[in-house]
Amino acid sequence: MPAPITDEQNRLDREALLDTVERLFYERGIQAVGMDDVRAASGLPLKRIYRFFPAKEDLVVAMLKRRDHRWRGSLANHVEKVPDPRERVLAIFDWLAEWFAEPGFRGCAWINACGELGPSSQAVLAEVRSHKQAFHDQVAVWVHATGLPVVEPVFLLAEGAIVTAGISGDPAPAGHARAAAATLLGRP
Repeated sequence: MPAPITDEQNRLDREALLDTVERLFYERGIQAVGMDDVRAASGLPLKRIYRFFPAKEDLVVAMLKRRDHRWRGSLANHVEKVPDPRERVLAIFDWLAEWFAEPGFRGCAWINACGELGPSSQAVLAEVRSHKQAFHDQVAVWVHATGLPVVEPVFLLAEGAIVTAGISGDPAPAGHARAAAATLLGRP
């Protein structure tokens, strides 16, 4: 009889599974990746995967939640190193430019998920909306520190740059959006 699986092993396997599906879903698309693909890439039996996540939708939501935490944390670590409030806002676009230039960049995971599953999955749509609201709120804190009433235009510039870079495969939209944000902030 095999030894029982420890809580620590469950935690490690769950994290490794989420790493696997994040890579697969981001590279190939959620609907293009079947559960047999997940099983093969993760090395975990389907029965075990379904113990962690009873449905593929649950796996997608968990992956997006975890990615949100890391994505916004990385952005905050970059932006909050900048002491000047106006330069801090511009640092958002510098971080986006670095992200857009990463190998394998395929746009926004949440917009991609919404495009694939949003109309048919209320859980995925709710997670996408939660991420977008959290990103908006994060941008709002940095913009409010400038004392300028430009939260919505700065947020839309960031979102537009993300979508445009994802579609074009070119990191240049971050620089264009940065220049527009600089104008809004009074920094040509």
